Amino acid sequence: MDEAPVVDASPLIYLAHAGLIDLLQVAGPEILVTTTVSMEIRRRGKADPTVQILDRTPWLREIGPVPDSPRVRLWDLGPGETSVLSWALANPQCQAIVDDLAGRRCAEILGIPFIGTLGLVLKAKHQGLFPAARPVVKRLRDAGMYLSDSVISKALALVGE
Repeated sequence: MDEAPVVDASPLIYLAHAGLIDLLQVAGPEILVTTTVSMEIRRRGKADPTVQILDRTPWLREIGPVPDSPRVRLWDLGPGETSVLSWALANPQCQAIVDDLAGRRCAEILGIPFIGTLGLVLKAKHQGLFPAARPVVKRLRDAGMYLSDSVISKALALVGE
């Protein structure tokens, strides 16, 4: 992808709470955060690790406001997913980082390149950034990310675990 990826709130929140925010850079050296996503995260309060990361991480760059795409709006997603996918749709070389299943389906149907938090873990493992993906997945689950045992098993099998 030529354009910096754009990230939704949930990947930011899970990675921040798991102490794994740098994993986002597997997608690119700079990550875009829409104003809508930033506002959604900031409502969590200054004590939240994700808010602190937004304030102190120079490679997270806020963009916006992002006009909603009528094609994305038809999917009735949350405001964050809508802004992320609208940006990515308007910038075809941009990958969206989204976990929401409906958001991922929307991206797939509209031809928007996307990856989720678990995909970032698998990509990092494949690149040799850590020896095993399983402990990273456990940290994400401990941080509140829901992943079924079945999804985890299938994902880890893709990287030989």
